[in-house]
Amino acid sequence: MSESKNTPHPVVTKMLRGDRMTDWLKAEVLESRPGFCRLSMIAREEMANGFGIIHGAITFALADSAIAFAANAHGRHAVSLTTSIRHLAAVNPGDRITAEATVTTLKHRIVNVDATITNQDGIDVADVRATGYRKKEAW
Repeated sequence: MSESKNTPHPVVTKMLRGDRMTDWLKAEVLESRPGFCRLSMIAREEMANGFGIIHGAITFALADSAIAFAANAHGRHAVSLTTSIRHLAAVNPGDRITAEATVTTLKHRIVNVDATITNQDGIDVADVRATGYRKKEAW
């Protein structure tokens, strides 16, 4: 079943009910379907580090949410085993950043997901690779 843009996949809707981090980020689901999710948010002043740029954990958190939604929308609980990020450009307060996550491998127990985070100018600010474990529990 394909979900329309701005209408979260039913699994993503369930996940969002208890997802306080994605709520705190004020991330908006732009598109979600099994194997894909696009989230966007505005980087806030309170998210800046001592250099005045957005803390890398914020970019990571946005990507982590998009990755989780893309993997879990396949219908089974999936949790992270490993995740790595490369920071490519600074994010500044006021920037709109968008994470786009795509499942690259889906096996019985393992899922791999790649994500790219861009700013409002289309510049890649980070990329993320994750491997998750797919549990038996279904959504």
